[in-house]
Amino acid sequence: MIHIKNNMAVWLALAILLAAPSAFARSDNADPLTGRAPALEDNEDTIKRRTGSGNVASGSDKAKLCEGCHGEFGVSIDPLVPKLNGQYDKYIAKQLRNYQAGIRSHQIMNAMAATINDEELADISSYFAKQPKMKGNTPTTNEKGKNLYLKGNISKMVIACVNCHGANGKGLTPNTSMFPVLGGQHKGYLLKTLIDFRMDDRANSANAIMNRIVRSLSDADLEAIAEYLSGL
Repeated sequence: MIHIKNNMAVWLALAILLAAPSAFARSDNADPLTGRAPALEDNEDTIKRRTGSGNVASGSDKAKLCEGCHGEFGVSIDPLVPKLNGQYDKYIAKQLRNYQAGIRSHQIMNAMAATINDEELADISSYFAKQPKMKGNTPTTNEKGKNLYLKGNISKMVIACVNCHGANGKGLTPNTSMFPVLGGQHKGYLLKTLIDFRMDDRANSANAIMNRIVRSLSDADLEAIAEYLSGL
């Protein structure tokens, strides 16, 4: 069943969140399918803005404990532990603060986050953000996942993921860091996260937008999206 009131809230929230010109800016190299600029590539400017104001050198030392699970440089090898390399510093910091506040729940992460002060959090987030963006190990051509990511599903009132997460899931501008980099993330972690949002086991996206968007998607839909993104 489609709940019109809830789904209207999705469209309204996205209209507000994506109102910034940078979100819809076209370029001479715009993708003909999406009408948006190509994937946000790493360059000196975008890396600097993505990294923020934390002390990267200091963060390198402080992040050693994190790397026990998230891998060297934040390149996790456990499919259920997220990669952090090249993620927006503000997004990483927000998640840690959510763990500190109990908004997100994870036995290890809640305990770890409780030991980190604001300065350490800024340094660690900047260190991981400074690394080259995550990249998929096994390219995939899941057409269903690709279509859902790029076009959404109007019949289910599902907005295209590319609107928030950018071409190839590599993010929009660093100024829209509320929407994380997803391209190249582990399939297992992506799928679990999508299911958690659908089940309301996680609800810390902006205006709970993710919970509303994925609620009408099937297991097969979510797996297709996760597989597509994981290979980018």
